[in-house]
Amino acid sequence: MTVSVIQFGGSNCDRDAVRALSHLGVDAERVWHEDGLPADTDGIVVPGGFSYGDYLRAGAMAARQPITAEVREAAEEGVPVLGVCNGAQIGCEAGLTEGAFTTNRSARFQCEHVHLRVERADTPWTAAYDEGDVIEVPIAHGEGRFEIRADRLEALEAEDRVLFRYCDADGEVTEGANPNGSTANVAGVLGARETVAVMMPHPERATLPDVGGTDGQGVLRAFAE
Repeated sequence: MTVSVIQFGGSNCDRDAVRALSHLGVDAERVWHEDGLPADTDGIVVPGGFSYGDYLRAGAMAARQPITAEVREAAEEGVPVLGVCNGAQIGCEAGLTEGAFTTNRSARFQCEHVHLRVERADTPWTAAYDEGDVIEVPIAHGEGRFEIRADRLEALEAEDRVLFRYCDADGEVTEGANPNGSTANVAGVLGARETVAVMMPHPERATLPDVGGTDGQGVLRAFAE
């Protein structure tokens, strides 16, 4: 599999994603957004960062670039697409998944480790885990609070499209374990297809054994397996 890691002006996690994927044996390459998706793209990562300086809204401008339309088309054809942090914001803005990400409840940038509870284990992104597993991964965002209308959240829940929720070390989903005020503690969701997912925490920063643990490996193994 060849994974294209899209680089916008302001992306800063593209190299992290390539290195993490390479560690798992996945052929990954950075792709400058103006160059479009390579013909041999088998998977896509939209990485974290601050595309276009987060002007207007985080992810809003990147979501309207030509390559993002290509990503949507690829996703509709079944190509696996993962949006992480700013990539999650772009994914929501582009309509790949429902909801939106907005300013943290604290109104400040937060960089810390958090716990996530695996809500589903029967998706490509969570097949390496068991339902209810608790993993520890870092966050680094100022606009990570997941928001969605109550009726759409109800539909999202009914369709079983919540991947991860913020929780404590024991797997309890509590207000205290919610770092940014996300609705229903949601940290990651699926698109209309299970091959499309966005998440605010950074699995690529919890993949290399010598850098902050390996709990995030399971997410990226979707591209390897």
